Amino acid sequence: MPVEPLPAKALRRECDPSLFDFEHTGQLPPTRELIGQQRAVEATEFGLAIQLDGYNIYMAGESGEGKTRYALECAQKQAKHMPVPDDWCYVYNFEDATRPRAINLPAGMGREFKKDMEEFVRIIEQEMDKAFNGDEYEAERTRIIKRFRERKDELVMKLSQEAQERGFRVKLANSGIYFMPLVDGEPISEDEFNQLDEDIKIELTKSSEALQAQTGEIIRKIRELETEAEEAIKKWEHQIALYAVGIHIDSLKEKYMAYPAVVGYLNEVRSDILDNVEALVGDDYGDDQQTMFLQMMARRGAEENPYDRYKVNLLVDNSHLKGAPVIVDYNPTYYNLMGRCEYENEFGTMTTDYTMIKPGLFHQANGGFLILQINDVLSNPQSFEAIKRTLKTRQIIIENIKEQMGLVAVSALKPEPIPVNVKIILVGSSEIYHLLYHFDRDFKKFFKIKAEFDDQMDWNQDNVNKIARFISAFCNKEGIPHFDRTGVAEVVNYCSWLVQDQTKLTTRFSEIVNILGEAGTWASIQNSDLVTGLHVKKAIREKMKRSNKYDEELLELVRDGTIMIDTDGWVVGQINGLSVIELGDYTFGKPARITAATYMGKAGIVDIEREVETGGYTHSKGVLILSGYIGRKYAQDIPLSLTASICFEQTYSGIDGDSASSTELYAILSSLADLPINQGIAVTGSVNQLGMIQPIGGASFKIQGFFNICKINGLTGRQGVIIPRQNIKNLVLNDEVVKAVEEGMFHIYPVSTVDEGIEILTGVSAGEKLPDGTYPENTVHGRVYRKLRHYAETAAKYKE
Repeated sequence: MPVEPLPAKALRRECDPSLFDFEHTGQLPPTRELIGQQRAVEATEFGLAIQLDGYNIYMAGESGEGKTRYALECAQKQAKHMPVPDDWCYVYNFEDATRPRAINLPAGMGREFKKDMEEFVRIIEQEMDKAFNGDEYEAERTRIIKRFRERKDELVMKLSQEAQERGFRVKLANSGIYFMPLVDGEPISEDEFNQLDEDIKIELTKSSEALQAQTGEIIRKIRELETEAEEAIKKWEHQIALYAVGIHIDSLKEKYMAYPAVVGYLNEVRSDILDNVEALVGDDYGDDQQTMFLQMMARRGAEENPYDRYKVNLLVDNSHLKGAPVIVDYNPTYYNLMGRCEYENEFGTMTTDYTMIKPGLFHQANGGFLILQINDVLSNPQSFEAIKRTLKTRQIIIENIKEQMGLVAVSALKPEPIPVNVKIILVGSSEIYHLLYHFDRDFKKFFKIKAEFDDQMDWNQDNVNKIARFISAFCNKEGIPHFDRTGVAEVVNYCSWLVQDQTKLTTRFSEIVNILGEAGTWASIQNSDLVTGLHVKKAIREKMKRSNKYDEELLELVRDGTIMIDTDGWVVGQINGLSVIELGDYTFGKPARITAATYMGKAGIVDIEREVETGGYTHSKGVLILSGYIGRKYAQDIPLSLTASICFEQTYSGIDGDSASSTELYAILSSLADLPINQGIAVTGSVNQLGMIQPIGGASFKIQGFFNICKINGLTGRQGVIIPRQNIKNLVLNDEVVKAVEEGMFHIYPVSTVDEGIEILTGVSAGEKLPDGTYPENTVHGRVYRKLRHYAETAAKYKE
């Protein structure tokens, strides 16, 4: 039976505004729930509920489907029922200043602990200054020093008397004690000593040696007195400092007695203060004390105020949370993820201390959820490895990458790692998921939940109603006019057009939002209180108009004859094929003339596009399939002696896809049968070796592309397009094409086999195989078989 063209009602599915029970979307309860993603919803809910290691979530799908927003909403909902995680602080490590200690406290107490220690430092600094500058301290210090000097003077006096008796005078200097010989009661110089008689010199030398031996014992006693005085002063200072510090430390210990880490730290603070009173007070007690002070300050590094190391670096403050934290970030660099130690330049060297440690995303999200875009993660060096390492060790380790790589000389800190318990949600495409799953051994261990988002959903009343409520929410949020019934219906039609399917609607709501905003703007420009279907259609037209420059230029080239496309008449071995051009934001159909030349030979089907390497793999495969079809159809009882050259005329860029394979086959059959093809009929569809027509993509774009050219050349009523029957549901054609079909000026033929297509193109019956293996003489297949038999017989004669 001849194939009947499709009726206009089959060319698209339209939403009926009368099915809505509202006048405009302002009457609907707004919603921003995820629509049409039940599989992803169930996977996400399970991934958030399970608490085992490795069950982090990867949300896979196309951009614009609302994955990030949904991840945030789900995580926030889950986080409300979770406990608020602890605060984390870094404090000075008195045993090793390069390894700051981490202390955790219940949420809110970290800020309180930081404030308490700041107040403690302020009070202690004041009280220490008051205590060590008071009269009582000075009086006791003076008494101790005076007692030391008196005992020292007694020893020096005793030594002086001994020296006097032996003929020497004692001279005290900073470098030691010296003895000057006396002659006649007066000291003499070295020259005068050398002029003395030898007997006197010998006598004086013996006396000096005996005196030196006695002096050593006195010097030892003097040094013991100095040590005793220093210890007495230190003991007195220790008592004063203990009095000044003890009561405040005890008060803090009592407040934080439930937290052993804090109590231990406070004990260390007290010990450090008592051990380093001189450095804290800053007084000069002599050369020895000054040396000790300088050494202590050098050991502390860059501390401007020695009291600063008793302050607390509040790294994570969760006092504002009502549940677990939920963090979304779009710049997950290594340092943003893991935290960092900031640096200051001191004398050409970068230095730091524990107060300059800054938190990362892991610190902020600890105990909750961290949502990241996989593209952002992979575009930052070391970030993905840092995420996997953190999940593996369950610790947040702050390290300096530059120091590890030797790029800069720094004074590095090794902060104590902080235990982490965070669920990561990665958002990205399915392609990246599959790449990571196959090529990264750790990925499948740490991201065991895949939430796959669909880019389309079923066209049913429930989903349509949800779209209407989504429109209501968008209008309320953006402050644009609400949509009436016709406006909502056109938005639904646009959702169908985006997926090119009469049974489906798009879930890429970013595309929908763009049209909603633009339609609302056109309504406002026209001072309309509501957005109607006309505004939506105008928004769609204007959106396409902004991007269709190349399409219009091609149509102009067809109009002036530069690109040769016939839309009327009959030509042997020539047919109009249909292709699709995608420019990112705009997709359109582009007809192309395909020609076939057949002649006797052994080369088979020669694809010119493949020969010059402008054809892709899929296109080449489609051409090779034609050899299988021809061999199966005609060469069962004769050898195939055929060369067929096929070419896409006036195409100078790459061609890929097999959607033109049936078109190329029709051109070859036309050439072999010497039957002209109606140039007003364009063709799309792939074919298999059995002659079955297979569905293709972009059917609506291809039809509209050829229709535009027919309109330029003039509609005759004999023009149309042949498509695979399976693509009927993919037809979402515009008003102009639908109207032309209604008026009988354009036709769309759905076919299932090559035989159906060739009959439409040539007007000649395809022909059924006869019992003897031949075909009826005046059919397409009969004429092709006769031509191929002639080639075979002729080739055999020449071979003889």
